[in-house]
Amino acid sequence: MIDQRHNAPRRYFVDGQGHRVLIGLSLEETAEFEALDVAETETPQVVTETGMGQRAAAVDDVRWLELYSKHEGAWRVWIARSQTERTPNLGFVNYA
Repeated sequence: MIDQRHNAPRRYFVDGQGHRVLIGLSLEETAEFEALDVAETETPQVVTETGMGQRAAAVDDVRWLELYSKHEGAWRVWIARSQTERTPNLGFVNYA
């Protein structure tokens, strides 16, 4: 198996103010995504008798998935474009 930890392209860029921003998301969306991601792993899920804890967790999960899907879609487009730009234009290859 090939170790990709040091060879895989980054999934973020650094903006003009030095903030890390995930490809396809705004700075605010990136912060929200990271907060939801950390909350999922560090915050114990408390379920009340009314089920309100479950409802809040479900809403957070949906939002996390929305943000992740937006990022993943933009990431795939970015990868495809960057690979196309790196491919030399050979006159004898039909790229259509």
